[in-house]
Amino acid sequence: MKVAIYLPDEKTQAWWVEMLEELLPGWTIEPIDAVSDPAEITYGVVWRPRPGDLARFPNLRAIVSIGAGIDHVLDDPDLPRDVPIIRTVGRDLTQRMREYVALHVLRHHRDMPRQLQAQAERDWHSIVVPVAPNRVVGVLGLGNLGAAAARTLAGLGFDTRGWARTEKEIDGVTTFAGADGLPAFLSGCEILVNLLPLTEETRGILDADLLGQLAEGACVINCARGPHLVDDDLLAALESGQIKQATLDVFHQEPLPGDHAFWSHPGITVTPHVASRIDAGTGARIIAENLKSFETTGTCADLADASRGY
Repeated sequence: MKVAIYLPDEKTQAWWVEMLEELLPGWTIEPIDAVSDPAEITYGVVWRPRPGDLARFPNLRAIVSIGAGIDHVLDDPDLPRDVPIIRTVGRDLTQRMREYVALHVLRHHRDMPRQLQAQAERDWHSIVVPVAPNRVVGVLGLGNLGAAAARTLAGLGFDTRGWARTEKEIDGVTTFAGADGLPAFLSGCEILVNLLPLTEETRGILDADLLGQLAEGACVINCARGPHLVDDDLLAALESGQIKQATLDVFHQEPLPGDHAFWSHPGITVTPHVASRIDAGTGARIIAENLKSFETTGTCADLADASRGY
């Protein structure tokens, strides 16, 4: 079995090659640009592949996304559409996302940006907030990561809601489904966490209309994908006071350009796509197990549904 691997950063790519070689003895692992005979490649392991990268390999059995999302693979206009795609998920990734969501929901709940501003101003300013059961927090998207985040928030005592395309049941979480359920989910929501997959239906979903349906002065946390958000609509909502604060981990262009308004906006916290960033050691182990399973059985637990986009 021969695997071609691609990550935009060559140093990081080299680490992944070394680790997969150790975990898959007898397999050939090589950088995508070093492949001499494309017909010999049976698997592609990629993060944000360049257009046409995977179309070079006529005998691909599966493509592995280095991450839980597959949108960066589906964005390739030359992608061979009949090749299965395997996501990279696992307990470590889920735990990282639970931590990130809990951290930033609590930051917004306790108004830490204002508290830090008060410290900078040497202002002994006591900020009193409701207790968690009196704070409505909503999670958009109830897949593996979204459901885990919603359970975590409910466990902290928040009045937790969740919305998904189809009906879901999660202990301690009030759930809503479909287009008909979205307005009720948004109404009165004070902190919104976006964990939707990126599809044509969800692209641009965080727009002026949706933001305007939240409680006045709400906070928004986007740790799914940058194209979910209409940047200018968020800036306008912050200017009007409809949105009080936002935490953004994902962006239309990454790294976020140095001249982007988000960097310096007092109401926005920027983090560099680290909410559930997979470390190479953990990711390589998950990918190796999935590849061995797929090679043996023709399937694996983390097989994506490309027709749905996740």
